[in-house]
Parts: sequence; C-alpha cells; structure tokens
Amino acid sequence: MQIKVQARRIAASLRQIGTGRALRVETDLLQKYAAAAPRYTSFPTAPNFHSGIGAEQYRAWLAALPRGTSLSLYVHIPYCESLCWFCGCHTKATRNYAPVARYLRHVQEEIELVSAALPEGVNVRSVHWGGGTPTMLSSEDIAALATSLRSAFDVAANAEFAVEIDPRTITKDRIATLAEAGLTRASLGVQDFNPRVQKAINREQSLALTKAAVDALRNAGVDGINIDLLYGLPHQSTRVMIETLIKVLQLEPNRIALFGYAHVPWMKRHQRLIDEAALPSAAERYRTSNSASELMVAWGYERIGIDHFALPDDPLAVAARAGRLHRNFQGYTSDAADALIGLGASSISCLPQGYVQNAVPVDDYARRVSAGELAAVRGVALGREDRVRGYAIERLMCDFRLSGAEIRREFGADAEPLLADAKRLAAADEDGVLFVEDGTIRVTERGRPFVRSICAALDPYLGAGGARHSSAV
Repeated sequence: MQIKVQARRIAASLRQIGTGRALRVETDLLQKYAAAAPRYTSFPTAPNFHSGIGAEQYRAWLAALPRGTSLSLYVHIPYCESLCWFCGCHTKATRNYAPVARYLRHVQEEIELVSAALPEGVNVRSVHWGGGTPTMLSSEDIAALATSLRSAFDVAANAEFAVEIDPRTITKDRIATLAEAGLTRASLGVQDFNPRVQKAINREQSLALTKAAVDALRNAGVDGINIDLLYGLPHQSTRVMIETLIKVLQLEPNRIALFGYAHVPWMKRHQRLIDEAALPSAAERYRTSNSASELMVAWGYERIGIDHFALPDDPLAVAARAGRLHRNFQGYTSDAADALIGLGASSISCLPQGYVQNAVPVDDYARRVSAGELAAVRGVALGREDRVRGYAIERLMCDFRLSGAEIRREFGADAEPLLADAKRLAAADEDGVLFVEDGTIRVTERGRPFVRSICAALDPYLGAGGARHSSAV
C-alpha cells in the first residue's frame, strides 16, 4: 500500500510541475526580495569579524567559561580528493595523503592547546567533523582523532557525533571505524543525480554508489542519515531537481537539507569554471525550492527553517516544534550547547563573549599552533545590541516569529529599539510577508522564502565594509 501511495505522489507531483501549475512565480516579489543577503548562521556575520580579536582574547574567553558550561566541538578537515566546482567551503584538493597526515598532527596540537585553556567542569555534548571531506582520513587517523578528542575533553557518553561524508570515497573500513568511535549521524553530499548537472559541477556520483554508502552506514548501526541537496545548479530545472529528490526520498533519510547554490566566484575562484549562462533564473530557483518543499512535506517530512526537512521523530523536528531550534555555522541544529569550539584551519568558535576564527591558510594555522599559540586571528566581541539583534534574527530564521514578550523577558529595555524597527518593518509591508498579532511579529507563508531578506532589514552592519553575499532566494 505504501509503495502505491508513493507512486501516486510521484506521478501527481511530476504532472503538476510539468504543466506549470506547481507555483505561480510573482516576478515583482522576487525582484524585491531576491537581493543578496547573508545566510545568518551568525550575527554579526563573518564579514564583520576583524583582527582586533585574536589568540589572546580567545584564551581569556575560554578561561572565563563557568563551571558546568556545555560545549560543542567542530573539527574542520580542509582537504578533498577532488574539488567540486560549486563548493563554497575552505578546502583544497589533493591526491597525496602526506599533507593531510601533517595537518592532523597540527590539529592534535590545537586540541591540546584549547583543552589546556579551558577551566575544569566543562563538558562536550556534540561533536561534528566537517570539511572538505573528513572521510578521506585513513581508518587509523579517524580512530586517532576520535580518541584525541575524548581524551582531551570531557565528552558525554551520549554525545551526538556527526560527520560529513562523501559517498564517492567512503569505504566499509572507514564506516566501521567511525561506528566504533560512536558515530550517530552521517551527512551525505548528493547535490543532484542528473548526469548533465553532475558534469557541469565536477561531481559525478551515481544513485547506486550513494545507496551503497547509506546501506553500509545503517548496517554498521548508524541510525541518523542526512542527505544534502542543492538547487540553482547549472542545467538544473525544477523537473531535474524533483527527479533527484524522488530518488533521495526512496533512500528514506532522517533529514534532507535543500540548500540554494551560492554562486560567489569573487570569493571562490573555482566557481568560475561553472557556466553562468547555464544557471537557472531566480524564478526557476524559487519554483524549484517550493516544489521540492511541497513534495517532501507530502512524503511526511516537516519543514525546518528555510532549507531543512526532517521526519517527525527526528531530534531536529522535535526541537523545531518545541521552539528549541538553533542556528550556527553548521546550519540548523537541536544542539543547545553554551559554546561552540572550532578546531582546525578556518574554524569559527562561538562563545558567550563573541566569535573568533582561526587562520584560514593551512600553513599559517600550522605555524601558529606549532609555536604553542592558539590559531585565532580575527573575530568580534558581542555588544548588548548585537545580542538582542542576534537573538531576534535567530528566532525569525528558526521559528518565523518574534515574540515581544519573550525578547523583553530576555533583554529588558534593551529590546525596545529592535522591536521598534521590527514593528516599523511590519507596518510598512505591502507584500503580505509580515504581520503583528498579540505583540508577536510573524512571517507569513508567503514571506517564508524571503526571511533572509527580512532579517537583513534588521541588520545594521549590512552594507558596511563592502561585503558581498549570494542571492537570498
């Protein structure tokens, strides 16, 4: 019966998309709200970090964490076996394992430096490895890194351990090692299964290969499976994206992330290899995102924020329903840790006092930690207004609402300037994207795809310093 239901859903969805009834794109609305805007994985955003915050300040902030502070750890592996042209991460391609092994020795040095700077009584409740491709590490190095983290930090026995995985290079041995190290969630990059799209982004990856990785992970006892997709890629129409999505849905992941491709060739030079003439229009991106969202909801997934979808019993969906969803540099998360510690080149840490970022070039990062220094080179200290506006932007990005009572309870009179700005924004709205009800500012269903632009209107830093961002749609 379930197979028949799914078949009917697939057929109906494809008919709808094929006839153009899936979504009436409002061009005027798109032109107004599809301007460039930050993704708001932090506030202030990374372009506002500065060199006035560095290793000395970072050490002081770490030492000031109170007993009982809960931590999340992020480890960045800035290497891949080949470079995908769409990638916006800090990474480089190498077929030689020697620089990877050398880099891991420096990460070990940083682990020891950071753990020594922390006071007693702090504990880790979440660990995430990202990149790059963390699973290009050898099985021996995977085990050694996991052991080092647990030896240096007080990692809870039930801590979530998530790793980003490239299905093209993962092996059963590495999966077994990760499972033995306590892996609870695997995030697999797919992007799109269409061969023409894959060739245009230099990432060729079959459905069979991806399914084999998913099956191997589940057989090893890894229950949490996330799959990452991209819309807005070259040669990717709405129909092409939906065909990929249907294949992904049949893999039954717990979560699906549907990110909009950020074309920023001024930041990532390898993106110049992508044919800009083959990129879909803003209207097609909008249509694709909404059509895919409707299909995932029809298959039983719940919408989480602007680009995540999760099965109802997944911790992310549970957190979203309870109003406990958060947003950090890894995207949406149910992790409510008090501080995030970033390890590795380019990693960003978020502490109660502010943000710090490690040196981005691997050689600079390595030189600093080898000299016994923390690798932080830039950041920003949070002022009172930053905390208020950061809270407001996070709640809008997570809940699509901002309660006046809640923000006043959190910040008192300091919340009033922000609330005044938000109310003025809602009062000036002529597009049906915002409204105020019982002291709560709410984003409408019509406004949901444009929440990044709504948040940008509350960002006093935007436009300062000449930072450029990707399209908000």
